[in-house]
Amino acid sequence: MLIDDYMAELDHALAGPHGPKRDLVVEARDSLTDAADALEAGGLDRAEAERIAVAEFGPIGEIAPGYQAELTSTSGRRLGFLLFLSVPITVLMWSVLWRMYPADDDVWRTQPAWFSPVSRLLDIVQLAVGVYGGLVLFALGRGAKWIRRPRLLTRSLAVVVWISLPVSIGLAQLLTHGTEGADNLSSLPSVLANLVTTALWGLQVYGAVWCMRITRAARRSA
Repeated sequence: MLIDDYMAELDHALAGPHGPKRDLVVEARDSLTDAADALEAGGLDRAEAERIAVAEFGPIGEIAPGYQAELTSTSGRRLGFLLFLSVPITVLMWSVLWRMYPADDDVWRTQPAWFSPVSRLLDIVQLAVGVYGGLVLFALGRGAKWIRRPRLLTRSLAVVVWISLPVSIGLAQLLTHGTEGADNLSSLPSVLANLVTTALWGLQVYGAVWCMRITRAARRSA
């Protein structure tokens, strides 16, 4: 097999974010090209040099799992970073808004008894997701040498997103539409906060979908 054919097969065997995947494939191609150049300089014709370089590099079935594990970890780190960064921002943003609107203390005193527990539960759920994202980010980064199954950690982040988002949305809707003063949340700051929150949730869903796809590919290659 020549280098171009080998790289096309390797590229097809891998699943992951476009940028990191391209970098891995380019790195593998450069290694093969350097090996083939050295063999060619030793007197072999180009085609034979490429075939030997590919044979020494290893079969796709042996090489792909290592590359796929790296792509899986990269996807997990990206989603973990997103959760670690975006969830606390969302909590802080809405906490400030709820303190500003309604500004009348009488409105707060007339809120139903369940308002504070539900609000606290929402904060706990969101912050727990952010903390877990940070822990997975650390585990797949500095702690990677101790992690034998990055696929499971990456997949767990996706599962956390699928579970936490419906819970968070349900609790947020309950607080917004089931309490007094909700009409005041139609102000410009709250509209902007809704746009930011929706965008961040969309990114989380996108990241979770990718993590699910990649972990399935990692399981097949393993």
